[in-house]
Amino acid sequence: MRVLLLSAYDAASHRRWREILVAGLPQWDWTVLTQPARHFAWRARGNALAWHSDPRLQPEFDLVLATSLVDLAGLKGLLPALANTPACLYFHENQFAYPPQPRQQGSLELQWVSLYSALSARLCLFNSAYNRDSFLDGAAALLRRMPDGVPEGLDEQLRTRCQVLPVPVDIDADIVPAQEPGPLQIVWNHRWEYDKGPELLLAIVSALLQRRCDFILHLLGQQFRQRPSALLEVEARLRSQGRLGRCGYIESRAEYQRCLATCDVVLSTARHDFQGLSVLEASRLGATPLVPDGLAYPEWFGADFRYTGEAAAVHRLCDLQARKAAGQALPTVDLMALSPAVLLPRYQACLQGLVI
Repeated sequence: MRVLLLSAYDAASHRRWREILVAGLPQWDWTVLTQPARHFAWRARGNALAWHSDPRLQPEFDLVLATSLVDLAGLKGLLPALANTPACLYFHENQFAYPPQPRQQGSLELQWVSLYSALSARLCLFNSAYNRDSFLDGAAALLRRMPDGVPEGLDEQLRTRCQVLPVPVDIDADIVPAQEPGPLQIVWNHRWEYDKGPELLLAIVSALLQRRCDFILHLLGQQFRQRPSALLEVEARLRSQGRLGRCGYIESRAEYQRCLATCDVVLSTARHDFQGLSVLEASRLGATPLVPDGLAYPEWFGADFRYTGEAAAVHRLCDLQARKAAGQALPTVDLMALSPAVLLPRYQACLQGLVI
């Protein structure tokens, strides 16, 4: 099967997803086209134009597999050879469920682009039920704002082509959990941006320091030119108190996973997470997850691993520190259902079903 895979904003999680698929399904003939993860609004609106004259799109394909930031409707219009090729749209995120922010994400125009792309695909795959449901709810709300001209039954037409199929959580086979005695090792491993809850992290860290909790916090994740002031303050306060572990983005995937494998707890303060790959990866490596009670997290973690508000998170972290100090094992989560061995056959069946 000849598959055209398009990633219009090839961020780290998008790149990892496509690498797992290409490596895990080597029997297919893959053509992979990507665009860099920068200039978000321009990329999301202009990718079809950038690709429409690419000579690699001249061969005939059996299937188009595109990330949801691909302007699939625009690309099919610009390239008639692709107009009737079965297409699957994969949603790592959607443009309806981002928290309020001053940037372009979630703008009305990008919401329309994603809606048109979904209607141009035979199948829409989502990395979580939360992602799927928030997209469908957002699309329905958008259509209700139209004064007229909404085709009858469009909501149901969208719903019937939507399925949930998570990004596989891939762990290097030679890396195993390696927690050691001493302070509670906590990792916060998100992008350093507003939507990952830096203010809540600062409040939690401040409370832990005030309560003299014995911990080390590894402050990982990708950083950009503009870094939230709350995260800079977290870094400074932890460093001054001798509570800062590894800090910054770890380029080597193996080294990154080895760091995760030494951590007792993975903490999320995210205001949005459509799957939560960073938390899932650390959890598969033996860390106890501590996550907000909402977003996609209830799909993966029971109530004992979720918190509501700063006070509950601080209480839980202090309890975990006390349990570790007493020599007790910390609770973990079985996430083998998200492994490539389990999920890749499901991908194969879904995608093959579009061309049979």
